[in-house]
Amino acid sequence: MTTSTSTALPAVREEAADAVVSPAPRRRAASGPRLAPWLFVGPAVVLAFGLLLVPLAYTVWLSLRGNRVSGSGLGTRQEVFVGLDNYAASVGNPELWAGFGRMLVYGIISVPVTMVLALLFALLLDNLSTRFGRFSRISIFIPYAVPGVIAALMWGFLYLPGVSPITAVFDAVGLPAPQFLGPELIFGSVANIAIWGSVGFNMEILYTSLRGLPAEIYDAARIDGCSELQLALRIKLPLIVPGVIMTGLFSIIGALQVFSEPNTLLTLTTNISSDWVPMMLIYRDAFVTNDLFAASATSVIVTLVTLAASVGLLRFLQGRAFGED
Repeated sequence: MTTSTSTALPAVREEAADAVVSPAPRRRAASGPRLAPWLFVGPAVVLAFGLLLVPLAYTVWLSLRGNRVSGSGLGTRQEVFVGLDNYAASVGNPELWAGFGRMLVYGIISVPVTMVLALLFALLLDNLSTRFGRFSRISIFIPYAVPGVIAALMWGFLYLPGVSPITAVFDAVGLPAPQFLGPELIFGSVANIAIWGSVGFNMEILYTSLRGLPAEIYDAARIDGCSELQLALRIKLPLIVPGVIMTGLFSIIGALQVFSEPNTLLTLTTNISSDWVPMMLIYRDAFVTNDLFAASATSVIVTLVTLAASVGLLRFLQGRAFGED
């Protein structure tokens, strides 16, 4: 009995030593978790490369080329490398900077109003005393589901004096009807279309942020005598600052890329030109005057301005909102 036990012990020790020394099974088991994240993000990387990076690279390549006429008589047009000539022409184009100025006025109106309304609706819906919360959320969100061109057409007919029911109401009561497509109200009219369509999306993000806060904070504040207004301004609002910044960034990027609203209203008023904002200038150069090279250069400039504005805003606010240096 003693001999068999003593004989078995060295064999057990050798097997245990082999199991400890040999790490191969661990490596094979660990390779799966390291590969799994790439399998999940792989399709998104392929789509981003095919739908974002490749078109961007092609746009940059077009912006460095142009047509030149060579030969005697009528000559022949040839596509040649022109370097930064298209960029110099775009930067020196007064229409581009006038479009940026109009876009700035549009953004000053649309971004703050959108953020204030979205935050107000989110705080009201988060209040426990608010009735019909689900119906109200859906009603506010529905305009976001309407395509921008359809929304611009709908509002355009509401603005147009000949068919506008708003004008009919003012005429019925004997008051002068506002000229929504006139030079004084054109910026507000265009911004109103974007505000109507984007408030619901921003409201949903802010409302989701509010619903993620622990209810114990609200209970403790109410026990300390905090009113609903103080609860909203001093407790809820500081805790959802990251969400406010994110929705504000989305609104700013949307203002920098405004196109469908003024382009749809272009045929309804003479106060919107074909180069009213930079994106309309790009569209005119690319598809009306057939100057793809100038349009590509302007597109790159607008992209860089959008990127610089987004990164600058994040770097300015990240220390306060996210606790980063």
